[in-house]
Amino acid sequence: MILVTSGKARLFALVALAALGVAPFARANINDYEFTLIEKEIKKGDAIISVRLIHKPDGKLVPDAVIFATRLDMAPDGMEMMTTDIERLPSGELGVYRFKAALTMPGRWRLSIAAKLQGEADTFESKLMLRALP
Repeated sequence: MILVTSGKARLFALVALAALGVAPFARANINDYEFTLIEKEIKKGDAIISVRLIHKPDGKLVPDAVIFATRLDMAPDGMEMMTTDIERLPSGELGVYRFKAALTMPGRWRLSIAAKLQGEADTFESKLMLRALP
């Protein structure tokens, strides 16, 4: 066993371990992520809802999230049981996620999203509010 006593020797040992890939690595906090609506107001009827997934510390868009739960309801207007179908659509932009939904009436709608992010053990959940215009 090698005993490392000097500061320079400790630093050299940590650099060597990092180069070998055995040093611990920092993970982001699940709270470092945020979904944001691209448009907060959308005309009532068949709608395309687009959201960005952002890593807040560096402002970069996050691609390849696995979205496994979505819900669209009118909870902000006191009608949580008023829901509509929501369908995931392909997106041509990395870090942008698109959904198709029928906004059946004007008012405030809540979009709930649950996603798994690459390299994160926890599930990321978000609730966004948008307004359907007449």
